Amino acid sequence: MAPDDVSDAGHWTFLTNHAHVLLCLARDPSVRLRDVAIEVGITERATQRIVADLAEGGYISRTRVGRRNRYELHPDLHLRHPLEHQKTIGKLLDLLDRPVHDEPGSRL
Repeated sequence: MAPDDVSDAGHWTFLTNHAHVLLCLARDPSVRLRDVAIEVGITERATQRIVADLAEGGYISRTRVGRRNRYELHPDLHLRHPLEHQKTIGKLLDLLDRPVHDEPGSRL
């Protein structure tokens, strides 16, 4: 298996599906949830539940624009787990979208 291939369900990842969905919304605030589901590798219904969780927690706001939603992130809110509560979601997103130093131009 190649290092970037995470399609095998037997392998684990460091981030939760909530983090993956949040990252997708940060990269494209007007993305369709169907496309987020495909990118994350979960069902559209699971994606809808995660977006509802994020909205209920105050991490995102949804605004209806025509027939689509636009998502606004609130990067100053802190992560939920006590081990990383001192960090904000903005810091997490910055880290995840930072180019990898040993591979010019590549992204995490």
